[in-house]
Amino acid sequence: MSTHTHDAVTTESCRHDRGHITDSRFYGNRYATPDSRRIFCDVCRNQRWLDIEAALALAQGELGLIPQDMAEKIAASAKLELLDLDAVQDSIEDSGHSLVGLLRVFETVCGPEAGQYIHYGATTQDIQDTAQSLEIRDVLDVLEPQVARLIDCLSGLAAEHAETVMLGRTHAQPALPIGFGLKVSGWTDELLRHRDRLTALRERAVAAQLFGGAGSMAGFGELGPALLDRFADRLGLKVPTTVWHAARDRPVEFVTVLAMVTGTLGRIADEIRTLSRPEFGEVSEAWRPGKVGSSTMPHKRNPERAEQIVVMARLASGQAAAALAALIGDHERDSRALRIEWAVVPDIAHYCLAACTMMLESVTGLIVHTDRMRANAEAVADKIMSERLMLALGQQIGKQRAHEAVYDLTQQAQQEGRPVRTLLAEHPRISGLFSAAELAEIFNPDGYLGSSAALAARVVAEAHKSLGSLDAR
Repeated sequence: MSTHTHDAVTTESCRHDRGHITDSRFYGNRYATPDSRRIFCDVCRNQRWLDIEAALALAQGELGLIPQDMAEKIAASAKLELLDLDAVQDSIEDSGHSLVGLLRVFETVCGPEAGQYIHYGATTQDIQDTAQSLEIRDVLDVLEPQVARLIDCLSGLAAEHAETVMLGRTHAQPALPIGFGLKVSGWTDELLRHRDRLTALRERAVAAQLFGGAGSMAGFGELGPALLDRFADRLGLKVPTTVWHAARDRPVEFVTVLAMVTGTLGRIADEIRTLSRPEFGEVSEAWRPGKVGSSTMPHKRNPERAEQIVVMARLASGQAAAALAALIGDHERDSRALRIEWAVVPDIAHYCLAACTMMLESVTGLIVHTDRMRANAEAVADKIMSERLMLALGQQIGKQRAHEAVYDLTQQAQQEGRPVRTLLAEHPRISGLFSAAELAEIFNPDGYLGSSAALAARVVAEAHKSLGSLDAR
């Protein structure tokens, strides 16, 4: 019969502060980053709320809504080290309210006179939405440079391998030869669009909130709009046109855009993972001595970063689905929407920034095995050059008839396990239509990359333009 001894000992020696995987000492650095933990730290959030209360008091003091000396006293007291955080937590539990506990303890620090002017005319959601906007801004401050670095790195890879022959695959099957640079430029182009989305997101989502209990600004008299302008300016936030207590598109857009960014990183990572399989062997993640792939199979070199990025993308997609539900709220305010955001806004930031960090590590150390790329393309040249054969044959017998003829040849080749060129030489109608030199050229993957290099160059040029200089790298 269990006595639960371990549980009892643990309860006495541990506060159980770490419960989410992003805080885990075992797994946390794969699900979050130092930056994301800094931005969404509970202790730091208390200070952020105090900073907002200070900005509110100072703006109100300037407009004469509260005495100037009281505003200055509030601002001077808005230092977390002056507060008893255990008392704050006790008050939160006692009140059942997420902000009142902090305000009560803050009031005692400010003193009986100045304390009466804290949070004057504002509502809790004003403070918490404004704080969330500051968090979103801080995330974008970290994320945007990372995306730019990824674009820079990938565009360099695309330029370097614009004419590197590899096997293009559709539906997981051999399709046509392409340049590896074309594949990488597709990744780059997608990230360029995300960079535009992040820029537009910053313009819309990083907004202040200060409209009072039901959004009318009634607690500020006639000075509400002027107060909002000063309040937002002090915090470096956008001034919204009107109240957005119930309009949650700003944080929802943040979550969905970051889910899209993370999804793209997942797509890139999954391709790296697939192409690193031994039967492909076309790329591999950088390896260092001491890195362990398996506790029981010493030979293993697993694509750990790529796999973890895919995990982040899958988790991120779940945050987007939850965030979209926050668009539906009643009347002027609704906690059923807000409390979804409290979970998904931090989590999407953790997952996206973790994915970005790992992707930068992956692509900066990516090893491209050009010899295997070429060998894999040449191994199935009979199949992947069927379009070129059909088009060349079509010039002599018509495209539709050529398609039928090449279809029959290629299907027979797969059925019998014989080379297409052998069957072509035996074909009574078309065996003499091409010289040996012409057939050699038709079945040469190098000569059928189409506009791979030109398309890659276009993306590289667009990346340089987006990053602001041809010398960005």
